[in-house]
Amino acid sequence: MPLEKFASQWGLSELQLALGFIGLLFLVWVIVYNIRNAKSRKGDEDLRIEPSSEPAEPIVEEPIVVSPNLYQTPLVQAIDPRIDCVIALRFPEPISGIEILEALREWSDLQIPWMADGLVPTNSGEGVWGVLDANRLYAEIQLAVQLASRRGPIGVLELSDFCSRVQALAETLDAQIDMPAVGTMLDSSKELDALAAQSDVLLGINIVFDQQAWSWPHLDSVLTQRGFKRSNDGTSLEYPIQGKTVFRTAQLDHHSPISQITLLLEVPVVSAVLQPFDRMLNEAADIAEALQGRLVDDNGVNLTEGSVNVIRKQLDVLYAQLEKSGIAAGSATAIRLFS
Repeated sequence: MPLEKFASQWGLSELQLALGFIGLLFLVWVIVYNIRNAKSRKGDEDLRIEPSSEPAEPIVEEPIVVSPNLYQTPLVQAIDPRIDCVIALRFPEPISGIEILEALREWSDLQIPWMADGLVPTNSGEGVWGVLDANRLYAEIQLAVQLASRRGPIGVLELSDFCSRVQALAETLDAQIDMPAVGTMLDSSKELDALAAQSDVLLGINIVFDQQAWSWPHLDSVLTQRGFKRSNDGTSLEYPIQGKTVFRTAQLDHHSPISQITLLLEVPVVSAVLQPFDRMLNEAADIAEALQGRLVDDNGVNLTEGSVNVIRKQLDVLYAQLEKSGIAAGSATAIRLFS
């Protein structure tokens, strides 16, 4: 019988009739599924082994040891209140590191770098601070986020999110929280950003080749013989001391003749003890002599002894300013701030 005629006899449309058949088929499938599951459970019961009447030997469970690497926090660096917003959580009784790290797993989606360390109580009644370890007990933890960097001060929303997470963590771990006011932290971030802006100096010395432009292979050969190393991306050359870059060249074109090299020194991230400006100046003078070049300032005027002395005095003021703020040039704190 045609489907249209069959549907009309029941006062249904073709669509309604089709939906009815689908519903019926689904009902049949559910019945068959339940019957199969019932048989499966019956089979499992038949396969169970009844307990032996003989006394069982005691089972000794090995302690669960969780590698702290599985719960490593994003940054393993020392928290520094000079550039970090630091919030402390204190526990009524010491709690395990694994409990803390499990709770911190929920922070994996946090968009800003953060740090955490913990206080391990000692017999003397004091304690030792260190990176969170799953197998230790902690009387207190600190959580921190950097207040400013070269990208500027931390945003209001970012800081609020961080503080909210710490408050929720305190409730989860039943901890007493010690947190500065958000307004105070935002003011500190602006002050830190202002200090960073005043101190973030990139000092350059230009070597101009008037008589002849040099190819990249030739310059690469000359500078690497003098101790320069290629940067990771290969676009510039870096001058290292004890594995740390002191100064570098600006980006160089590998495909065109090069008529000028600029040596660059990021002042706040290199220790003043290394005398980085004098080292860079000496290298620039030697390179200019080897390649028939001359040293000029950014306006193309020849670098003189007088202008060099002015630069030295300005650097002395800058180094003193950073030292006074507690963020000495080249220190781990300075490198974090100027990153």
